[in-house]
Amino acid sequence: MELFELTDDVLLAGQIGPDTIPFIAEQGIRSIICNRFDGEVEGQPDFPSVERAAAAQGIKAVYLPVLQPPQPISDEEGAAFGEVLASLPKPTLAYCRTGSRSVILWGLSEAPRRPFKEIVIAGIGAGYDLTSWVPRFQQLHKPTP
Repeated sequence: MELFELTDDVLLAGQIGPDTIPFIAEQGIRSIICNRFDGEVEGQPDFPSVERAAAAQGIKAVYLPVLQPPQPISDEEGAAFGEVLASLPKPTLAYCRTGSRSVILWGLSEAPRRPFKEIVIAGIGAGYDLTSWVPRFQQLHKPTP
C-alpha cells in the first residue's frame, strides 16, 4: 500500500481495507476520512469494517463520501471536508478509490486561505494533477490583507 503526502498532517491513499489498518497505524496515522460511498464496486471493503479495524488500533475514522468525477464536487463538500479534517487528530489519511476525490476535497477546503499554486504543487508532489481545478480554487481564494 502506498500513502501520498500532501502536507505534514494530511496523506492520501486509494481504497484501504481492514487488512491495511495495521500498516496505516505503523505510519503514525491518527485519523482516517473515507470519501468513497460503500458499494461503488463489488468486493470493495465497506466503511464499517474499516472503522472497526481502525478503532481497534486507536484510529478515529469518519465517513464523508462524495460522488466520483465526472460528477461535480461542490464547494460545500470541500468546506465540509475541511471542517472534518480540522476536528480530527493528526496526521490524517483521506481515501477514496484512487485518492482523486480526496485531493480535490482537500484543495477546495484549502482554497480560501492557500494560494492555488501551493495547492497544485502539493497535489503534484502527491502524484495528483489539480490544474483543471485552478479556476475553482481562484474563485474560492480570499487573500488576507
